[in-house]
Amino acid sequence: MTNFRRALLASMTLAALCAPLVPAQAAWPDKPIRIIVAFAPGSSTDIVARLLGPQLTAQLGQTVVVENKPGAGGNIATQQVMNAPADGYTLLMHSVAYSVNPSLFANAGYDALKDLQPVAMTGVTPNLLYVHPEVKANNLAELLALARASKMAYASSGNGTTTHLGAELLFRTLAKVDVTHVPFQPAAATQAAVSGQVPIASTSMPPAVPHAKAGKVRPIAVMSLKRSPALPDVPTVAELGYPGFEANTWFAVFAPTKVPPEVLERLNAEINKALGADTVKERFAALSLDGQPLDRATLRRYLEAEVAKWGKVVKDNGLKAD
Repeated sequence: MTNFRRALLASMTLAALCAPLVPAQAAWPDKPIRIIVAFAPGSSTDIVARLLGPQLTAQLGQTVVVENKPGAGGNIATQQVMNAPADGYTLLMHSVAYSVNPSLFANAGYDALKDLQPVAMTGVTPNLLYVHPEVKANNLAELLALARASKMAYASSGNGTTTHLGAELLFRTLAKVDVTHVPFQPAAATQAAVSGQVPIASTSMPPAVPHAKAGKVRPIAVMSLKRSPALPDVPTVAELGYPGFEANTWFAVFAPTKVPPEVLERLNAEINKALGADTVKERFAALSLDGQPLDRATLRRYLEAEVAKWGKVVKDNGLKAD
């Protein structure tokens, strides 16, 4: 070995010994995970997050903390997560409104297909049309007749939700009845009907089912194509003279765009696994929630279709956020 090669080898060895040690990247997750819920406590979105939280905590070995950040139809929470560190420790739990808001609001503050990554679908539930017990209507035909005879209003889970868009489709487009829309935060919409503040409500089923079973509201119609096992005696809108009518609410988890793909895949797998847990399945079924495990590619295609579908409904009906 020449003197030059000996010197070169010695310098390389010295440089290696003097180089700073770079710690190995910790395996995800190594600290608590936050799920930011786009709506208030008691909303269907919140219920789903809190049903999944304990199961995910058990699976991941890290605490999953659920935090509510309501406001602007879910846009405040969406923007918060969009701007959070892209490390997989801050996630968004949102509803179908996530796909609607960019077309409904003049400035929702995000692009549904670019600014966050869809991580996992969690569940789907039918929407439910119901009334305060003092309303003199026991079925849809009687309710529509009453609405034609007197000025009435309905509460929904917020502007641009399918509880709003579905009710508008039923009342205005199909039945040709003018019923005033009163948007609420999701959980508050149910309470408005329970208290009689608003005579009619259109919400997803989870917050309404316990009140329906307790007789505090009277279910009129389910907005899915098939009856719900949670309220099997309640007919569908499709059964009541409007074939093909369907308006459901779905819930999904999203993450900042630049979260590493391997973390997103792990999250997808863990959430799908949680949906299969017996305790989660039982609680979901009791609230008429149908767990919907999807891989990320399928979820993205579904989201793209939802953005296009609801964007067209908003545009065709000239709807805008108040």
